[in-house]
Amino acid sequence: MNPVAANDPRNNHRDLVLGCQRGERASQHGLYQQYAKAMYNICLRMLSNNHDAEDVLQVVFVDVFRKIDTFNFEASIGAWIKRITVNRCLDHLKKKRIRFDDLESTHYKLVAEEEDEESGLAADPGYTVELIRNAMRKLSEGYRVVLSLYLFEGYDHEEISQILGISSSTSKSQYHRAKKRIRQIVLEEAA
Repeated sequence: MNPVAANDPRNNHRDLVLGCQRGERASQHGLYQQYAKAMYNICLRMLSNNHDAEDVLQVVFVDVFRKIDTFNFEASIGAWIKRITVNRCLDHLKKKRIRFDDLESTHYKLVAEEEDEESGLAADPGYTVELIRNAMRKLSEGYRVVLSLYLFEGYDHEEISQILGISSSTSKSQYHRAKKRIRQIVLEEAA
């Protein structure tokens, strides 16, 4: 194997995946240990409830081990598990009938203009990770899911619109409104 291929992220954890595909318990345990904490954090950010996050995480890994034979190393195993995690979180939220404010594009433009005038969340030195985390828990599910998918999971608004079945302008406006609401919550708690 050449050095480039050895450093290819798609080859990370290859032995664990192959062991899982053979049904080896030790490999399943190793893969779980490697990714459970990161996937739990995704679940917690999207669901904002420890109990729900734990329940969904269990479903995620049941899915992972049931579908591991379909994993073909075209992407990294972490990206594959993350996609399953996001999908299971969305399924859970859909069962709870998550609500998104469907906004017109013109309204989004107004929100975006206001947003341009304000500094970003990270620009305020008084914002700590814990403050932001607590504020996120207080967001409506629609705001929290879009913010998590965009800001933390790296999806763009077009991808979010396809995943959630909303328009990309709704995704953009939800994201900007979520950031604005976080600022409000932080200011209220600081007062």
